[in-house]
Amino acid sequence: MRKRHVLAATATAAGLIAAMTASPAQAAEYSSALKLKGVQYDAPGSDSNNCRTGNTKNEYLTIKNYSRSTTVNLKGHVVKDATGNTFKFTASHSLQPGDSIKLRGGKGTDSDANNVVYRQNCNFIWNNDKDTIYFYKPSGARADVHSYTKRGSDRDGNGYVNFHG
Repeated sequence: MRKRHVLAATATAAGLIAAMTASPAQAAEYSSALKLKGVQYDAPGSDSNNCRTGNTKNEYLTIKNYSRSTTVNLKGHVVKDATGNTFKFTASHSLQPGDSIKLRGGKGTDSDANNVVYRQNCNFIWNNDKDTIYFYKPSGARADVHSYTKRGSDRDGNGYVNFHG
């Protein structure tokens, strides 16, 4: 009797561990008030990374403060894609509880009032077919991660994927 109970408990634990390690990246939860809310990975119009006339400003990542009571500063947070393209928030940008900010491609003037930060780079960062977005705290700990595919994640085909409501 005791052997069966131990074997059943071991099999259950092994199954839980396998399920946790085999789950997709977007199912992982990290302890962070800041989360990736969504991404406009395919900027409307014909892709052009020309700083003056291109549409990289229309490609953006939305980051939201899901805390009900804590203001969080983005300074030191890092965003990466699957191939290692990286953006680090070097200036202070405070997000009040419930606020969100758009990290836009292209060049522009950052604005806390308009909740926008520009990457100051006119190259596209998010792939139009699929990508994984990693979001790290200043400590280097992972705050959030999401993968998307054009076919699987973007059901209406508008180039925008919503991760968290």
